[in-house]
Amino acid sequence: MLWRLKLGLVLLAFLSGVQAGTIAAEKPQSMAQFQLLRDLPYGADEHQRMDVYLPPQPVAAPVIFMVHGGAWSLGDKAARGVVENKISHWVGRGFVFISVDYRRVPQVTPLEQAQDIAQALAAAQTRAAAWGADPHKFILMGHSSGAHQVALLSSAPALALQQGASPWLGAVALDSAALNVVQIMTAAHPRIYDRVFGHDRSQWNATSPYQQLSASTLPVLVVCSSRRAESCPQAQNFVAQAQVHQVRASLLEQDLSHKDVNQQLGLAGSYTDAVDAFITSLLPPAPATGR
Repeated sequence: MLWRLKLGLVLLAFLSGVQAGTIAAEKPQSMAQFQLLRDLPYGADEHQRMDVYLPPQPVAAPVIFMVHGGAWSLGDKAARGVVENKISHWVGRGFVFISVDYRRVPQVTPLEQAQDIAQALAAAQTRAAAWGADPHKFILMGHSSGAHQVALLSSAPALALQQGASPWLGAVALDSAALNVVQIMTAAHPRIYDRVFGHDRSQWNATSPYQQLSASTLPVLVVCSSRRAESCPQAQNFVAQAQVHQVRASLLEQDLSHKDVNQQLGLAGSYTDAVDAFITSLLPPAPATGR
C-alpha cells in the first residue's frame, strides 16, 4: 500500500508541474536584500502559514498574494519556482510579496482550501499596514491548482468576504486546466479529478470558476500554456464568459511549459511585461505632487 501512495504522490506532482521532493526551504541569494517574515500563522493547522517578503522601507506598498500549485495535494509556498523570480522582479520594484500555504486534499476539499486562502487573505489585509503595505492594493496570483483557487475566489468574491477578507483589485491565474470543473467531470477525465472533486455535481458547480462567474467577478488575467491541449481552450471559454458578464477579463497565451509559465514569470521579457501591464492597470494612479 505504501508504494501505491508514493506512486500516487509522484503522479500528482507530475500532473501539476511540481517535482516531488524539490522544495527549496532555503532563501535564494537573490532574496537576501529583502526582509522575509517566515511561517506567519493565519490558522491553527501547520499548513495555514504564509511567508511575507518586504522591500526596504515600504510605504503603502501594493501586494502580490501568491497561491502555489501542486494538484491540490502537494506544493510549498517556499519553492523556488513559486517565488524566486517573482520576488526579484516585484519586491525589487517596491511590492510586498506574500506566498501562502494551505491545507491539502484529502484532508480538506477544494472549497475548504479556498476558504483557507480567503482566511489568509483576510489576515494579510489586517496586518498589511504594519508591514508598510496598503490593504486596498492586493492582487491575487496563483499557479496550476493555485490558479484554480484564485480564479474561483475572484469569480465569486463572496467566498472570501465571508471569511473576513476585503475586496481586492484583481487576479492573475497562471495556467489552470480546471476553470470549468463541471465540463471536466462530465467528460472523460484523469482519475485525479475524482479524488479532488468527488462525485457530487453540486460540489463541482460550487468549485468551478466558470460556473461562478457573475457581474460581481473581479478583473482577471488568465495565462495559459499553448503546449497543453487542455489549458488554452478552457482559458478562452472562461474569458469569453466573463466578458458576457461585463467583467474585465484578458487572455495571455504563452509558448511555455506548465512549469515555466510559473517559474519564468519575473524574468525580463514580453511575458513579464504583459503581466506587469495588467497589474499596473489595476493600481490607482499615484497622487500628483505639487511643486
